[in-house]
Amino acid sequence: MFEKRKKYGLLFLALFLFAVNIFLFRLDLHDSRRSLTFAMLDVGQGDALFIESPTGTQILIDGGPPKKVLGQLSRVMSPFDKYIDGIIITNPDADHVSGFIDILKTYKVGKVFESGTLNDSKIFQNLKTEIKNKNIPDILAKKGMVLDIGGGVSIDILFPDRDVSAWATNDGSIVARLSYGKTSIMLTGDSTMKTEKIIQGEFLPSQLKSTILKVGHHGSRTSTSVSFAQAVAPIYALISDGKNNKYGHPHLETLDTLTQFGAKILRTDLLGTIIMKCDILELCEIN
Repeated sequence: MFEKRKKYGLLFLALFLFAVNIFLFRLDLHDSRRSLTFAMLDVGQGDALFIESPTGTQILIDGGPPKKVLGQLSRVMSPFDKYIDGIIITNPDADHVSGFIDILKTYKVGKVFESGTLNDSKIFQNLKTEIKNKNIPDILAKKGMVLDIGGGVSIDILFPDRDVSAWATNDGSIVARLSYGKTSIMLTGDSTMKTEKIIQGEFLPSQLKSTILKVGHHGSRTSTSVSFAQAVAPIYALISDGKNNKYGHPHLETLDTLTQFGAKILRTDLLGTIIMKCDILELCEIN
């Protein structure tokens, strides 16, 4: 009787180990095919974009207004993950940088990239002080820089192409283009038509064409000129704006321009946080 039980016990153990091996194999296989995550976080009237490459590198572009970003990050980051590889400050206005104060209290940050435009607000000055106190490398983003974030994902800086320290913050906003397989994302910050015109003078339309356009300045009429929208020719146009915001964003003129070129418009005031998963061989899917 004992031998029989022993025999069945060994058989059960063998089957259990076999099942575990299959699970681990599938887990490894799944990890090897991890996709790009791109999320426009619902931070109200502000900007905060989360990017995670297939290799796990995480970038946060803008931090939104105060006390908004942490709750939204919990939707795309593990509660045990307390490291962000890089943050990008597209411009130093409060609706883009205030949330970074909360980020630096909660996460360790590898690098900071900024445009070089200035703001004498207490919020921005406190942020700069925190960055310095934590000895985080603070890098001026310039045209020609390429951020390789792993897994075939790269972020090309298109603007600034010059010293913008004396410029209006929106005019000097960082503009970048993310590339991953069949997917490309135009990242515009609060860039204006002035900025768009400069970029169009330096790049061919084929270099600007993108699957996704992060619409400039929350859909304001000061951004997204007809010629720029035509050059980018996005399938999706993502707008970060707050419900019933006092600026009237997005403006009807911008919506009409995007509709004119067939873009599918997705807005945080209507949809909340927008999360997209992108496979290297396929276009992005909305989660």
